[in-house]
Amino acid sequence: MPTWLIIVIVVVAVAVLGAVIWLVTQEMQRKRLQQRFGPEYERVVKESDNPRAAQRELAERERRHKELDIRPLSASARERYAREWAQVQEKFVDQPAEAVSEADRLLVALMGERGYPTEGYEQQVTDLSVRHAKTLEHYRAAHTTQQKSDGASTEDLRDAMVRYRTVFEDLLTDGADDEHRDRDRDSDRDRDHHDRRNGHDHDGADRRDTAKEEHQASAQPRTEWNGGR
Repeated sequence: MPTWLIIVIVVVAVAVLGAVIWLVTQEMQRKRLQQRFGPEYERVVKESDNPRAAQRELAERERRHKELDIRPLSASARERYAREWAQVQEKFVDQPAEAVSEADRLLVALMGERGYPTEGYEQQVTDLSVRHAKTLEHYRAAHTTQQKSDGASTEDLRDAMVRYRTVFEDLLTDGADDEHRDRDRDSDRDRDHHDRRNGHDHDGADRRDTAKEEHQASAQPRTEWNGGR
């Protein structure tokens, strides 16, 4: 077989292999983004003329999200926000439109304390989509109702409150399990350290008791058994 033909075959094989690897990589990327963003993935792809461009946009959202200092709330902060939300819900009975507006403001305040930028609604949605895609549609629908709250019916306002609460609870509790795991891990580490330290003390005490017993035994006079004579 001529050398040039061998070279052509090798080049073609490498090109085919590279294409297969690229296709597999793209498919893995698509499945990963689809799993992470859920309905938001389908929405972005539908609005984009190019699925690849949509995937690049979602990947860019992930990159931006990694640069944010997202942090869980402390237990006291969670309790404070829960109390404030309860007050907003109570206000809904007499002032539904005002309550929905306050729910929106409280949610934005919660975003800020978690570390999310709050410079604008569209950016809020983009940043939330990375970690809170499952409740994002609730936020969109509630915000739309809040923007036209003066002309919305009481039933629409009630629906907006329920949707706001869904997003609110998602943000409020997100990271709490991680905090509990960290606290439990620290507690386990401290307990192990305490047990090891006490275990060493017990070992030392055991060694001292054994040495004392051996010393007492050696000090006793030895009598050999002589068959009773």
